[in-house]
This record gives sequence, C-alpha cells and structure tokens, in this order.
Amino acid sequence: MMKKGILMIVLAAASITALGQTLEECQQAAERNYPLIRQYGLIEQTTALTVENIQKGWLPQVSASAQATYQSDVTAFPEQMQAMYQQLDINMQGLKKDQYRVGIDISQTVYDGGAISSQKAIARQQGRVEEAQNEVNIYNVRKRVNEMYFSLLLLDEQIVLNRDLQELLSGNERKLASMLKGGTAAESDYLNVKAERLNVAQQLTNLQAQRQTVARMLGVFCGIEVGKVAKPVQYVAVSQQQSAIRPELKALDAQIGLLNAQEKGLDAALKPKLGIFAQGFYGYPGLNLFDDMMHRQWSLNGIIGARLSWNIGALYTRKNDKARIQLQRELTETSREVFLFNNQLEQIQQDESIGRYRKLMADDEEIISLRAAVRKAAESKLAHGIIDVNDLLREINQENAARVQQSIHEIEMLRQIYELKYTTNK
Repeated sequence: MMKKGILMIVLAAASITALGQTLEECQQAAERNYPLIRQYGLIEQTTALTVENIQKGWLPQVSASAQATYQSDVTAFPEQMQAMYQQLDINMQGLKKDQYRVGIDISQTVYDGGAISSQKAIARQQGRVEEAQNEVNIYNVRKRVNEMYFSLLLLDEQIVLNRDLQELLSGNERKLASMLKGGTAAESDYLNVKAERLNVAQQLTNLQAQRQTVARMLGVFCGIEVGKVAKPVQYVAVSQQQSAIRPELKALDAQIGLLNAQEKGLDAALKPKLGIFAQGFYGYPGLNLFDDMMHRQWSLNGIIGARLSWNIGALYTRKNDKARIQLQRELTETSREVFLFNNQLEQIQQDESIGRYRKLMADDEEIISLRAAVRKAAESKLAHGIIDVNDLLREINQENAARVQQSIHEIEMLRQIYELKYTTNK
C-alpha cells in the first residue's frame, strides 16, 4: 500500500515536470526568492522597536550629575552682622567659594498633551509607508518574470519550428539525392538544399543557446530550476478603463496617512505638559545656607514638586508646518492622478494590441495553409524540372516565416493579455 502511494506521488511529480512550470508558479517563486521579501519582517520589527522606545517616554526619567565649582564671590552677611556675631561668640565663617554637588534627578510625566501617542502613530504609519513601498518593488518582479517567461515561450516555439523546417529540408534533400543518382537533378541543387539545412541547423544551435541563457536567468530569479514552461491559457482580456488595484496606490494612501498623523502631531505640540519631579543631592552648600555658613559641612538635601510647562514656540511655525503638510498632501494626490492617467493609457494601448493580434491570428492559419500548398506545388514542379531549387527554397522559407509569424502573434497576444493583467492587478 505504501509502495503504491509512493508510486502515485512520483507519477504526479513526473506529470507536473512534464507539463512544465506555469507563469503563476514562476511569479510566486520569484516573489518568495527575491531579497526584498525579507524586508517585510525587518520593517515590522524596526517599527515595533521604535514604538516600544517611544512608549518608554512614560517611564520615570532618571539622571545623575556631579559638579565642582569655584565662585568669584559667595553670599555673605554684612560686616555689621558679622561683628555682632563675634561679640556673641558665634563663629560665622560664611560660605566657601569652592562648592561641590553629587545628585540624582527624577521626573515623571503625568500629562503630555498626546505627544507620545502622536509619535507612536507617526512611527506606525511610517512603517506602513515602508511596507507599501516594499510591496511596490516586489510587485515589479512580476513584470520582469513575464518578460523572461514569454521570451522563453517564444524561443521554444521557434525551436520547434526550426526542427520542423530541418525535417522538411531533409526530406527534400533525400529526394534530390535520389534524383541525383537517377540523373534527373543537378548536384548543385542537392548541395544547395543541404547547405540550407545546415544553415537552419546552425540557427537551432543559436536558439538553444539563447533559451538556455534565458532559462538560467529565470531560474536564478525564481530560485528554482526552470526546464519546460507551460503556455498560459488565453484569459479573456480585461476591457479598458478598469480601475486598477495596484500597490502603488496603496503606497500613496499610506503616505497620506503619514501626513495626517504628522498634522495631528502639530496639535499635540501646542498642549501644556504636566509632570512631577524629585531632586536629591549630597554636597556643599546645601539648602540650609545659614547652617552651611557656620559649619561648612556636606549634607543631604532633597526637593519634590510638580511642574507645568507650556512651550508656545510651536505657534511660531505652526502655520508654515500645516501649509507644508497640505502641499505634500496635494503633491501626493497629484501623483495619484498622474499614475491613474498613465495606467489608463497603458490599458487602452494593451487592449488595442490584444485586439490587433487577435485579428492577425484570424488569418494566420489560412496563410500557412496557402503557403504549404504553394510549397508542395513547388516540390512537384521541381521533380518535373519546371522550377529550380532556389524557387523551392524560397517557398519553403516563406512557409516557415508564416509559421513563425503565427507563433509570434500568439505569444505576443498572450504577453499583452498578461501585461494588461499586471497593469490592472486583476
């Protein structure tokens, strides 16, 4: 039973390999493999750390300091009072000019007017802007995959047609060899067809080398080994003037959100801030200057209190800051309009190209049928000596050119369909 299951898995994998990679599989593999995909996690982690650091603004702020100073003068009693103290046998030395202090300051924000909340909102929105821009860069990967994928498809079609052409030339070469033995054909005709076959064989070598190069490039880009590729189905073309759902528009929305968050931050900057604080220090002089004048000893001192501050400096630049944000908002909206306008033009152009290729393909089969009939007639005429081998080669090449054109029309139509799908992201 287990062997049967393993056999089914192997057969399924073989069938997938035989069908070849689809365009969607290559696109998904390229997006997973592309280095920019790793930035998603990095941006998220960076944003989280930034918000966490901003949130710590609510924690008590502690600072330590130490200072030593020498003053040109100090606070002292008038000479009359010093004389009176001396009469009372009180030694009033006064403050020393060299002073020392080692202390700790602690402050705690109670109300910040929404400044910390505003900073966190800006940091989060900045992260969204970076993620949206990264998504734009990753989305562009699809276009590059499309280019290489359809180039590979076109090369595959040309290789098949080249082999068919070689087989056709080989058949005529064998006929001429037989006619040459029978004396009904010239040796130059035989050599001419053989040379043409060898020339086509050289073209196959070039096509295979080009295909190998493109396949390796696509494989490196997708992070997988690309062998055979499957021709995409012919999706119904999206009609023109459809609203696009592109990541570029999401990036512009994120930019607008960032500007809105920055504008709210201007309001928070105008509000007053309330906090409590505590200061403690050990040094000389302390808070009791009278005692320090008498004893000149280091002492412990402390202060606690509340502080209300209101910095109105933001009023000076508020008008210009709001005007700057509004201008940036208008620039962003203009960028949106320009993108949508260009996107609409691309849709119209691609839709017209799809229609043009459909019309061309409608006549391709008939042209090939006619060229094949003419070529067969030329082969018969050559056998009866009515035309020379150059006329036959011309008809063979024209038939092959018609088949190549059919392949080009089909691949280019598929390319345009998927370009339209890329343009609208639908």
